[in-house]
Amino acid sequence: MPTLYIPHGGGPCFFMEWTMGPRDTWEPMAAFLRGIDASLPRTPSALLVVSAHWETRVPAVLASAAPPLLFDYYGFPKHTYELTWAAPGSPELAARVGALLAAAGIASTTETERGFDHGVFIPMKVAYPDARIPTVQLSLQENLDPAEHVAIGRALEPLRDEGVLIVGSGMSYHNMRGLMTGSGQADSQRFDRWLASAIEKDPDTRAAELARWAEAPSARASHPREEHLLPLMVAAGAAGTDRGKQVFADDGVMGARISAIRFG
Repeated sequence: MPTLYIPHGGGPCFFMEWTMGPRDTWEPMAAFLRGIDASLPRTPSALLVVSAHWETRVPAVLASAAPPLLFDYYGFPKHTYELTWAAPGSPELAARVGALLAAAGIASTTETERGFDHGVFIPMKVAYPDARIPTVQLSLQENLDPAEHVAIGRALEPLRDEGVLIVGSGMSYHNMRGLMTGSGQADSQRFDRWLASAIEKDPDTRAAELARWAEAPSARASHPREEHLLPLMVAAGAAGTDRGKQVFADDGVMGARISAIRFG
């Protein structure tokens, strides 16, 4: 399997009438998400999703057999709090993730009460609406250290040979003021050009550049806080020697450029 860094949109944007701009604002992104499975060598045996919306002291793995949904967005239409996506969990995959992290000297924990947050169920409901593929969520570390997230990804690389699709779910540009005012185009373009270049480099250079992402052009203007970028670090670490490439880009997302990346 390849690894992916995907945009998950704004709240439940794909499942409502959008009124904060053109009605088709999110359609190109939705079309990209719908095409993920057809772009893969085969349908994954399972999904491991790292969402921007879960941070813990050490990596936490959602280990329940039937995770509920966590509607962690606010101010949207009532029906968006009644969405369903009943993908099964996989305690077996959760245990495998924990074992791989432990073998790499990375402490982790399991969680059985939390549900899939919208960084998981919203894009995956678009990509896999039948909700049949076992899905496990992995948290970010709350220290937000990019090099540590690359290391987490490296530990998980063997899952790719086991048919698991590793997905980092965030947004390549996530300055809410820029999005709400439609003023993010210049900053998002500058940062995106750097990002597209960095992920195409050899793994050691890529890891070094990603670790110093905050020095990139318009980095902090694009990510005042980096939680929506860090899922990329896990996907890049799990990529091993595979180089990355930009597989989606849209300049029309609330006045900003948003992209997606594939490794392998």
